[in-house]
Amino acid sequence: MALLRSLLGAKKILEAATSKRATSAAPPKGFLAVYVGESQKKRYVVPVSYLSQPSFQDLLRKSEEEFGFDHPMGGLTIPCPEDTFNSVTSRFQ
Repeated sequence: MALLRSLLGAKKILEAATSKRATSAAPPKGFLAVYVGESQKKRYVVPVSYLSQPSFQDLLRKSEEEFGFDHPMGGLTIPCPEDTFNSVTSRFQ
């Protein structure tokens, strides 16, 4: 049940972020753009399969707590240091 709530929350965040469309090029099919960083934001293009990873869902919850569904970059913004994001996502490969 918790996994279903996490996936639904991730879907809401993703829908809100993609509805605003970032000014840069759209990511390829099967990928999504995220903006990572605390003060300076860097754009990453990640596979949508990351959405099913519990540690990535934790990052999405942190994003939801900070921004709700209103992401200032026009895309999904994850408010964590880049090295933390890289550490989390490097375990998926």
